[in-house]
Amino acid sequence: MPPPFAADAILEAVDAGVEVIVAVTEGIPVRDMIEVKRVMEGSKSRLIGPNCPGLVTPGTGEDSKGGCRIGIAPGYIHKKGTIGVVSRSGTLTYEAVWQLTCAGKGQSTCVGIGGDPVNGTSHLDVIKMFNDDPETEGIIMIGEIGGSAEEEAAEWIKDNCKKPVAGFIAGTTAPPGRRMGHAGAIVSGGKGTAEAKIAAFKDAGIAVAETPSQMAEALLGLM
Repeated sequence: MPPPFAADAILEAVDAGVEVIVAVTEGIPVRDMIEVKRVMEGSKSRLIGPNCPGLVTPGTGEDSKGGCRIGIAPGYIHKKGTIGVVSRSGTLTYEAVWQLTCAGKGQSTCVGIGGDPVNGTSHLDVIKMFNDDPETEGIIMIGEIGGSAEEEAAEWIKDNCKKPVAGFIAGTTAPPGRRMGHAGAIVSGGKGTAEAKIAAFKDAGIAVAETPSQMAEALLGLM
């Protein structure tokens, strides 16, 4: 759905009782998403996105039997395995997935939560599900500048997560006050910096990859 009509489409799906709604659309007005969040409170629907690649649970074999793919993530790079991936960035999700596949580990489920300021599912929501999932043995969490969602997830991980976690934060060289790519990727009021997020990760015992090429390596080293 194009941005002007996407919020109405989400609400229509909620009204129909759809349990998992994926919004790939980028550029949905923030005011529209605030209304969507309010209406969805107490509903049985979960929204992934907007501005996201969706989610993939790899199946087995060439026909991916038992798997699920909703959204725009390329299916062929995935391999059934034991690592959960959650990310604000679509392309960095694919990078982490391919690294894991090449290392022979594979993924349990991969969730792109989207890069807009107001989204339906947070890092923390997904981390909690990975922590409770018996098929997930390790987690890669990918964040970026802007907001405080990564710090909130790190705080919970520090006290509650039973599984090893590696992370990467994009935007270490972004100038303050300038939006970088995603609508939510902006440092304002001194908050949402890459440095603060990386510090929170390290404090929580999360292995931090210095570059995107080291995401799987950071996790496998921790495991």
